[in-house]
Amino acid sequence: MTSMVTLSVTRGTQATGTRVEAFNVPFTEGMSVLDALLWIRANADPTLAIRYSCINANACKECSVMVNGEVTYACTARLSLQGAKVEPLESKTLVRDLVTDILPAKEHLSAVLAPRR
Repeated sequence: MTSMVTLSVTRGTQATGTRVEAFNVPFTEGMSVLDALLWIRANADPTLAIRYSCINANACKECSVMVNGEVTYACTARLSLQGAKVEPLESKTLVRDLVTDILPAKEHLSAVLAPRR
């Protein structure tokens, strides 16, 4: 029998406000938080917004989130039988759900084009 764990995920945007939704996810020893988020998108709610680029732990650094109050990569954070609380990065602008604007300010297109005007 498969064990189920609860993943509490912060959802929403800056404009609409945020809320926490709980998802029951099948647990497999050694699975990552990213594995659980991908399971949610595939099986429970395809509208969940997450950012990732790889499935190879810590190669792209796109999946930065807060897990149980600590900044980490979803692909390297291991899920436990206690479940987890997953939130967007606190210090970044929220786009939607777990997606934040992670691009450094000096690398935004508007910052590059501003001196040319």
